[in-house]
Amino acid sequence: MTLEEAIEKLGNDFPNMHWDYVPENIRESEEVMSYWPGEPQEDVLVCVLKARHVREVFHRQDFFFLNFAYRQDYQALSTRSDNLLTIKENSCYIGQPFSGYAIRGDSDEEIIIVGVLIQKDAFFREYLSSLSVDNSMFHFFLDPQRDCFSQDVIRLTFDGGHPLRKLLELMILEYAARKEDTQAILKPMTLTLLMHVARAYRNVSVKAEDQSLSDRIVRYIGEHTERATLGMTAAHFSYHPNYISSLLRQKTGRTFSEILLEQRMDRALALLKGTSLSVEEVSAMVGYRDTSNFYRAFRGYYHVSPREYFRA
Repeated sequence: MTLEEAIEKLGNDFPNMHWDYVPENIRESEEVMSYWPGEPQEDVLVCVLKARHVREVFHRQDFFFLNFAYRQDYQALSTRSDNLLTIKENSCYIGQPFSGYAIRGDSDEEIIIVGVLIQKDAFFREYLSSLSVDNSMFHFFLDPQRDCFSQDVIRLTFDGGHPLRKLLELMILEYAARKEDTQAILKPMTLTLLMHVARAYRNVSVKAEDQSLSDRIVRYIGEHTERATLGMTAAHFSYHPNYISSLLRQKTGRTFSEILLEQRMDRALALLKGTSLSVEEVSAMVGYRDTSNFYRAFRGYYHVSPREYFRA
C-alpha cells in the first residue's frame, strides 16, 4: 500500500468511526463529549480527516490527541466556542482530555488533517514520564484531570522536512494496514513523535540565557527529578558541588536536597491526584526505587501518608 492509498483509506474510514457526541452537564453548562472512537484494546489510534469543507460540532473529549495539518491550513475552535485559531500547514495542535475543540475548514483543495489519539491511561503510564522534563508541559498534561475547564493549548509549527511529518506518514501506513502487532509497533513510534513535540516545545519556551544561574539549576533539577544528584547537577553546569550548594542556599534559601524533595513531592502529588497510577508507579516515576522510602518522604513532607492525604 502506498502512502496516498493509506491516506485515502483512512480518509474514507473517518466518517464511519464512532464519533458520537454525548450530552454532558459540565459545571452546569450543557455540552457534548466525544469518547474513545477506536477499539477498546487500542491505546493509539491514527485517523485522517480529508475534506474541502468541514464544520465539526464544538465538543470535549476524554482522550489526548495531536492533530497535524498535513495539507492546507485549517481553523479550530479552541477551549471555548468563540476562540477561533488558524492552524497552518505543517503545524500541530495538541489537545488535553476535556479541552474544547472543533475543526473548521473551507478550501478549493482538499484539507488533510492527521490525528493521533491516545487513551488517557496509556498516556499516563507510557508517555508522561518521558515528556515531563519540562515542568510546564508536565502540568499541561495533568491539569485537565483536576480542572475540566483547563484552557491551555499547545500549537507548534514544523518545517516540511521535519522528522515528525515523516514519522506520521509511517504511522499512517502502519495503521491503514493494521495487523496483530500494530499496537506494539505504534507505541514506540508515538513516543518518538511526542519526544519531537517536547523538544520543539522546549525550544519555544523561556530561553536558558534569560534566566539566572540559580534559576537554571532549579529548572534542571525539575527536569531530572527522578535521577538528579548534586554531583550530576554540578557536572552539568561545570561547577564544583560546593559552589552549587552554596549558590542555591544563598539565592533560594534552600539546600539542593530540599529543592529536589520539593520537586519530587510536587510531581508525586500531581500524579496521584490526576491519574489512576498506583503509588508504586508514581514512586518510581519521581525517583524512588524503594516504595517505602517514597512513603517516608511523602509523610515527612505532607505530614500524612498518600492514603490519608486523599481521605482528608
